[in-house]
Amino acid sequence: MLINKPAGLLSLSGKDPRNLDSVHHRLVQRFPGCTLVHRLDFGTSGLMVIARNKGINALLCQQFSQRTVDKVYTALLCGHLAEDEGIVEAAIAKDPARFPRMALCARHGKPARSRYRVIDRLYQAREGERALALTRVTLTPETGRTHQLRIHCQLLGYPILGCDLYGGRELPGTECASRLMLHASELRFVHPVSHEPMHIQQASPF
Repeated sequence: MLINKPAGLLSLSGKDPRNLDSVHHRLVQRFPGCTLVHRLDFGTSGLMVIARNKGINALLCQQFSQRTVDKVYTALLCGHLAEDEGIVEAAIAKDPARFPRMALCARHGKPARSRYRVIDRLYQAREGERALALTRVTLTPETGRTHQLRIHCQLLGYPILGCDLYGGRELPGTECASRLMLHASELRFVHPVSHEPMHIQQASPF
């Protein structure tokens, strides 16, 4: 099962009763036994794969763990990137002093690698203010670390617009961003039953 998750919704319910509402909580009411194959951050929108039962979940999770699933995200970055494409390679570890943030850590971090490609460089008009320079990009994570794309974009010097953890609300004009401008726009994987190659796309809402 495939869904288009909205921004501002948890993938999985938290322990706090105030965090009960989630993708899984909503779907399990209609499809008992369904399980998440992977997650998207609270602020990220886009494609998610949901397994209807544990057997299908195991088959799909194997593809994710073996990194045979291709994921592409669309994002709006603060500023205009100089290069049209490139690779960011920097290890990431938990930052215990600033939970839930992650941190770059060459010594203790897990390897992380992301690709980026510029789609468009644009200016967002602001009434009575200087226009905001933005770059629309596709981001392809080659590893699956927590907050990987967000922290790698910050390392580039062009944080994702609306990212409150990694600099996306610090530049003039970015503090009023309506959401995290990160969207899971494309998935490629093999259907666990028919073995048919699947290529799913969902256009970005921004």
